[in-house]
Amino acid sequence: MRVNGIDIAYDDQGDGLAVLFVHGHPFDRSLWRPQAEHLRARYRVIVPDLRGYGETTVVPGTTPLGVFADDLVGLLDGLGLDRVVLCGLSLGGQIVMELHRAHPSRVRALVLADTFPEGETPEGREMRYGMAERLVREGMGPYADEVLDKMISPRNVVALPDVADHVLRMMRGTSPEGAAAALRGRAERPDYVDSLARTTVPALVVVGEEDEYTPVAVAEKMHSIIPGSTLAVIPGAGHLPNLERPEEFNDALERFLATV
Repeated sequence: MRVNGIDIAYDDQGDGLAVLFVHGHPFDRSLWRPQAEHLRARYRVIVPDLRGYGETTVVPGTTPLGVFADDLVGLLDGLGLDRVVLCGLSLGGQIVMELHRAHPSRVRALVLADTFPEGETPEGREMRYGMAERLVREGMGPYADEVLDKMISPRNVVALPDVADHVLRMMRGTSPEGAAAALRGRAERPDYVDSLARTTVPALVVVGEEDEYTPVAVAEKMHSIIPGSTLAVIPGAGHLPNLERPEEFNDALERFLATV
């Protein structure tokens, strides 16, 4: 679909309550395959590739989170959808928070997986800008090899070789320019604590028990911020519990969706 001057690749399956899944960095929409396959019999499942990722147009430079959010709103407009459940993981979770902050009337419920709401620190900003330059200079391969055992738990790298291969393929297949643009935009993100604290929609916070990037304590804090939210900790999983423990993740998601 043509949105905001780019072509967005997406899957749209099923019928019923609409759930929009937003992948993280540096992945693509296949991140959500276990959820799409499981939920499409009962829900309308929409899974796009973000700007700069997968089969969606790559725009070098800087992609602020607001641009990602506006792309998703444009996609929803094109599909004739007013309010949806938003489910985002990691960077995708922060894009979901931005969409919720800027376009609250489009949000029916929130699912925030392995993410955090605070704005960037000076140290984090410097790190993300540096990583952006590294990805453009070196390509995605060295970075992908370096972070695999942080994206999924080290023991799952061994125990779940198909999952590890999928995660590596997504990371290695990502455009360095697209990933760098997202990193630069993420380095300048605002703080979402206040907007989350004021939300009136149902919310589910999910985290892998062994997540190094966003530990359980971070998820517990976000859960405490969001009024009436639910917390699900997925055992035996790192930063990508939807791939590492899809049955447990899907169970938590379905229990939540049944209440929306």
